[in-house]
Formats: sequence, structure tokens, C-alpha cells
Amino acid sequence: MEIFRQITANNIELKEYPFFKELAMEAYLIENEEILKLDNNNFNDVTVLDAEIALKSGRKTSNRDGRIDILAKYGMDYLAILELKINEINQDTLNQLQDYLTEREQLIKKHPEFWTDNECSPQWIGLMIGTSISPELQIKLQDGYKTESGISIAGMVLRRFRGQTNEIYVIADTFFNYNYTNRDFSKFEFKGVVYNKSRLVNKVVKSYVEKYPTVTYAELEKAFPNWIQGSMGIFTTKEIAQEVFDRTGHKRFYIKADELIELSDETIATCTQWGIGNIKTFVDHVNKLNNGFKIENK
Repeated sequence: MEIFRQITANNIELKEYPFFKELAMEAYLIENEEILKLDNNNFNDVTVLDAEIALKSGRKTSNRDGRIDILAKYGMDYLAILELKINEINQDTLNQLQDYLTEREQLIKKHPEFWTDNECSPQWIGLMIGTSISPELQIKLQDGYKTESGISIAGMVLRRFRGQTNEIYVIADTFFNYNYTNRDFSKFEFKGVVYNKSRLVNKVVKSYVEKYPTVTYAELEKAFPNWIQGSMGIFTTKEIAQEVFDRTGHKRFYIKADELIELSDETIATCTQWGIGNIKTFVDHVNKLNNGFKIENK
């Protein structure tokens, strides 16, 4: 397994700037949730849902209640329980996280707003975050560790630094060996290139516009109806996409300059919110368009 590493620093002198309390780490991650992405496939679109959630009988191994540090959502398919430590993550951390995951259904019953999809239940993962990792735990995660109920577990080591003018930089090493299967609909090949779910949609719509350069917004909406994605639609105008980001703080559409798509009468942004259900509908729809486009699940 390769370590998924994120480095947010340039060639400047950096000094160690450790987290002194777990609450400080928690606050940093809530404000910078993008650092929590685990790979470039299913787990690169992350939203923090809540923090410091009480969990009755959450520590079964020690016969007491527990408290979840962070609950997050990855894409539209996965909920994640995050356990934070300002020091090493190890077997004790794993035991604690597994206790919490055993009581995961309690979260949905008490907080139904965390999962509003009535048609299917969430898939779960666990994530331990610390400033170092024990060799034994690293080996387990490299081998693709799962709980007895089949929940995949990831580990992340954070190192924080301060720059010369007080900028904050973080290096995150993620240990996550997830066994992707066809059922996950996590990787797709289009025109000889492999994409994840949301990037696939962006590329297909962009390719369609390149093939039909005079297409209007209304015409594109007929070719790619909103119902395929669901409530947010496959795409929207650049202005609406930016307003959603400004209002919620979450990027629900691709809004960078190289991600936007120019139509004959509008500039659009494609949606990033794709799960197993609606991406299958999208792939089936594209493969029936009869315009030479073909998507294959990898």
C-alpha cells in the first residue's frame, strides 16, 4: 500500500507547531475539513457533520459512555466516526474506535438529520488521527484492516508547522487500504482515462459540449436531465454554484476556472455529489445516448 500524502507547504523555513490539546486539533480539522480526504476515489469529498457527540454505552470494553470526536460524511455513501489523539494512535485507539462503531446505529436514531436518504442505509468507515502511529497499527492498516462487521478502518498522522510569517502548514500521511469492488462504482474509464465519480461527470459533460459547441443551457438540460443526480441536478450556473459555496462553506459543484464549462449562452458548474445509486443511473444514461460515448466501470 502506498501512503496517501498531502503536503501543503512551499520551499520556506518551517517550525514544528504541535497541537497541545485534542480540542485544538478538532477545531483545526473542522475548519479545514479537506485535509480529511483519504484518497482520490470515493473518499475525497468530505463534510464534517458534527463534533463531541455523546454516545451511550459507547465504551463497551470499559463499561462506560463515550463521546465521538467528529462525525463526517464522505461523498453520498459513507459516514465516518473519527477518533483524535494528540499523541500516538495505536491498538488502544483502535479498540476505542471499534467500540464507537458498534453503537453507530444509535447516531442515526438520535440524529436522523445526519442521514436523510430513506432508500438505503449508510456505509461506515472509521478514522483514527494522531501525531504518530505505532508500527503494529501501521501494519494492520496497510493490510486493509476491517472490524468484525466489515467496516474499513483508516489512520492519519498529522504534522503541523508554522511559517516565517505565521502561516500554518500541515503534512498528512493517510494509511488506508480500501478494497474497491465493482459494487462500489468508484472508478470509471472514459476515453481511455480513469476517473472517480464526480470527475467522470465533469469530463463527460465537458466532452459533450466540445462535441456540440453551440449547445445551450436548456438543450444540455434535456440531454442530461436533473433527475439523474437528484435534488441538486447534474449541473447549474456558475453563479448559483458559487452562491452555494459562499452560503454553506461546502463545494457542491466544481467552481475552479479549469472545471467550469462554457456553453453558448451560459457558464456552468457540474455537481460533485455522486453516490453509488445516482452514478450508476448517470453511466447507464450516457451509454444510451447513442453519440459514441462509452463509460466502463473499472
